[in-house]
Amino acid sequence: MKIRKHFIFYGRVQGVGFRYKAYYIANNRGLTGYVRNLYDGSVEMEVQGEEAEIDIMIKMLKEDRYILIDGMDVRKMEIEEDEKSFVKKSSW
Repeated sequence: MKIRKHFIFYGRVQGVGFRYKAYYIANNRGLTGYVRNLYDGSVEMEVQGEEAEIDIMIKMLKEDRYILIDGMDVRKMEIEEDEKSFVKKSSW
């Protein structure tokens, strides 16, 4: 079953390849959504797909040697039926 989640990541998440890594993982795991840097140094991501695949994506981001996620806010969202890809958006 497809779900959509909104994340805000805190920690060492900008300038460490977070957006590139999220993009790479999402595209390899069939996930859609977006990722972008926020003005306060955090990173925002919306991701849609199978819950198990989203969980694997988060685990892979946490295991990256350059990324350090100190905390994250998560909430479920409505599915976007027409969404076809995962993109890196410009900062805020």
